[in-house]
This record gives sequence, C-alpha cells and structure tokens, in this order.
Amino acid sequence: MLQTKLLMGMPISVEVVDSVASPAATAAAIEDVFAYFQYVDSTFSTYKPESEIMHINRGQLVLQDASDDMQLVFALADQTKNETDGYFDIARDGGYDPSGLVKGWAIFNAAERLRERGFQNFYVDAGGDIQPSGVNAEGLPWRVGIRNPFNMAEIVKVIGVTDQGVATSGTYIRGQHIYNPKTDGTLVTDVVSLTVIGPNIYEADRFATAAFAMGEDGIYFIEGLAGFEGYMIDQHGQATLTSGFEDYVCLDGYNDA
Repeated sequence: MLQTKLLMGMPISVEVVDSVASPAATAAAIEDVFAYFQYVDSTFSTYKPESEIMHINRGQLVLQDASDDMQLVFALADQTKNETDGYFDIARDGGYDPSGLVKGWAIFNAAERLRERGFQNFYVDAGGDIQPSGVNAEGLPWRVGIRNPFNMAEIVKVIGVTDQGVATSGTYIRGQHIYNPKTDGTLVTDVVSLTVIGPNIYEADRFATAAFAMGEDGIYFIEGLAGFEGYMIDQHGQATLTSGFEDYVCLDGYNDA
C-alpha cells in the first residue's frame, strides 16, 4: 500500500508491502505517520508563525519551558555541532532553524511508528530523504535514485538499501540554501549535491547537512565516518564518492523508492 501527501512543503510517501494487519489497519498506520509529520511541521516549521520554534525565535518561549521534543532536538543539534567541529549550527540571524536535523529525525521516528505496529518491509520518504526497512515488493533491497542536480529528469546512480537511511543535501528544490557557519553565513557554492548513506536516516541527514556546509571537503569527512558512505557532485558536475559507496550501487535498473 502506497500513499503520498504534501506536508511540510514537500511530498511525503509511505509504502508498506507486508501484510501483518488488515488493509484497514495498514491504512490507519500510514495515516498515523502522516499525522505525526503534521505535528512535526506545526512544532518546528520556521514558516508557520504560531509554531513552537517561532515562539522561541520571537522570545515568547524559553527553551527550558518548551516541549520535550523541542528540548531533545536542541540537545541533538548541540551534539551534532560538537561532532562536526561546528559545521552544523542551527543558530542563524538571531534565531534558530533546526530543519537540517528535524527532517531526518522525523522520518526516523515515523518509521519507528510503523515498526512498533509490526511492519517490517516499508519505506518512509520525505522530500527525497528515505528510511527503508526490509525489502520491496520484489523481495529486493529498496532502490533509491540519485538525481542529476543539473537535470532533474536524469538518474545518475541507483543504490540498493535495506535498513540504511539515505539523505541528500543539495540545490534540487530550494536552490542554494546551505551556508558555512564558519564564514559568516556564506552560501556553499562549490558543491551542488551530497548524498549520504548512514545507519539510519537521522544519522544520514544530520551529517549530510554538515558535510555539505564543509564544501568539497565534506566528502572526506563522510569517508572518515564509520558506517557511512557518500556521493558528491561539485559545481562542475564532477562526482566524488567514498571508498565503499560502489558496494551499494545497483546495476539492474531503477525501481523508484
């Protein structure tokens, strides 16, 4: 069962291929995932004036009085900042924007909600960042396509994953929007796409954001992370990949996850 909704300003897709419950129960589980994303959007969106993060940014709410999820996300952001030598930083222009971490965190939590209901073979995709589980309807690893940032109709690589998360930071939809926090907020322009495979989507997403902010050095940061692989495309269209990335590349065609 596959469903897609437009939430958080992007398409969110959920597909469940095993049948541990009735079709009605499966549909209810998928709706629960969408409801969770709506909650995340209403809490963390910097585009919604009444979101909790905007109350913090306007000084109407202090972090100590914020929700448990908000305090957790700030703690995770601090952890990521420390682990990336400051290249991940949610502070900007006198406020906070945790979106570079929240999306992957939310996808991971949404997938956990499905696992808790007994599902084993599924994926959750939010704006191209994906948490798969198990195998697809053909009994194969889930296929994930990496798009050419210069030609969105072209798939440059197809990778196969089972339980690893796949996150891509780049200019595909929002244009150049990732900045280097160490250079007074200068936008990163030497890299246009960086895809990271990690142990789960939360880990892949946060390190993809930080590595992109590092510019062309980001791929070497990913190379040094145990359990992670990456594929970077620079402004000239040149691809650089980590030493184990080819182990995930599929040669048998593209099955869009």
